[in-house]
Amino acid sequence: MFQEEKSQEMSTNLKYLSLGILVFQTTSLVLTMRYSRTLKEEGPRYLSSTAVVIAELLKILACVLLVYKDSKCNLRTLNRVLHDEILNKPMETLKLAIPSGIYTLQNNLLYVALSNLDAATYQVTYQLKILTTALFSVSMLSKKLGVYQWLSLVILMTGVAFVQWPSDSQATAAKEHSAGSQFVGLIAVLIACFSSGFAGVYFEKILKETKQSVWIRNIQLGFFGSIFGLMGVYIYDGEQLSKNGFFQGYNKLTWIVVVLQALGGLVIAAVIKYADNILKGFATSLSIILSTLISYFWLQDFVPTSVFFFGAVLVIAATFLYSYDPKPAGNPIKA
Repeated sequence: MFQEEKSQEMSTNLKYLSLGILVFQTTSLVLTMRYSRTLKEEGPRYLSSTAVVIAELLKILACVLLVYKDSKCNLRTLNRVLHDEILNKPMETLKLAIPSGIYTLQNNLLYVALSNLDAATYQVTYQLKILTTALFSVSMLSKKLGVYQWLSLVILMTGVAFVQWPSDSQATAAKEHSAGSQFVGLIAVLIACFSSGFAGVYFEKILKETKQSVWIRNIQLGFFGSIFGLMGVYIYDGEQLSKNGFFQGYNKLTWIVVVLQALGGLVIAAVIKYADNILKGFATSLSIILSTLISYFWLQDFVPTSVFFFGAVLVIAATFLYSYDPKPAGNPIKA
């Protein structure tokens, strides 16, 4: 009995710990990425395409260490697992090429979005990925959404529309960021939402069809991600790369952004394992609030309006409502 209570307490602690880390990772990634892309410094700015590649390589390293831990810290066992699960199953590994390519595109788009939008607007608008994930889940996994979920998606779209509604404060902000750049940022977020929804559902489908561990799957994703990322570096930034090198413009802040991005996939995997959707929704909402406050007080690149707050509240409410699972009321026992 005591052992069972101790196990339950540990599970609860892991649940809240994973959610706390998710809030920290999501908020700090958005804010540091935004700050690193708008900070005025001498010399060339770091290439976001190279940062995406380094993040993928760090993710592979972290997942290999986790598989090593699961292999009871035995190098021979680790080697056998990687050989059997990746090299000996080429078709299973190749399945990850599609979501990996889409995730690589998405990661690059996030840099574009945060170079053109403030952290608060980005955070709220990016929640449209709930809508795209839901629609792809219905079409690809034949999931059925309840009344509350459909209602939440309508509220979500309304909230994002309010957040994007043009206001006087945006006109003053337009002195620093043109309307054109705001439009570029919005398009980047919308494409990232669609790519996130599709890749997430596709990855979920693959995980359900096979018994491979999430860490092995992340190694496969990282492998293809780094290849696609390197292709992007040489296609889009090849000229700058030949002039100033791969690590041009890198500083401590850049490395913090890279590490936080690499942590993202691992944190989400931990949340899926230990927490439920309602708590995940709470973490998302808390992250939006923190991003808004820090964007206003610290970065000072965002002036909140009543329309923005109304839209943000609708988005947060929609996040909770989508996760709400009404329990059917039991039949009353007659005396």
